[in-house]
Amino acid sequence: MKRRIIPYEPNRKAFAKKLRSGMTFSEVKLWQELKRGKMGGYDFDRQRPIGKYIVDFYCKDLQLALEVDGITHDSEEARLRDQRRQEELEKLGVSFLRFDAMLVIHDVEAVLKELAA
Repeated sequence: MKRRIIPYEPNRKAFAKKLRSGMTFSEVKLWQELKRGKMGGYDFDRQRPIGKYIVDFYCKDLQLALEVDGITHDSEEARLRDQRRQEELEKLGVSFLRFDAMLVIHDVEAVLKELAA
């Protein structure tokens, strides 16, 4: 099956690169489990530009975005912004899974089981 490539705004590329070098501990921990096809042979990118946004992790074959939500996502304003962003990306065909950063840190195996399901 041919991958569907979703274009992104070119100005997002440099910012995504910066985000990759400053990943949170929970993002690094999940990345260690996702990189090099460890998750069922699927290839994930980290800090991937899609449209006008950047998602934490993205699998092109599944059109699946993974988001790790830490304390910066706890406010009502952040939740609304995340919801709006997710809805826009879902219109492009992207599916989402969201994980709490503390769950990733303390029980990454539970995250991986949910992802595998």
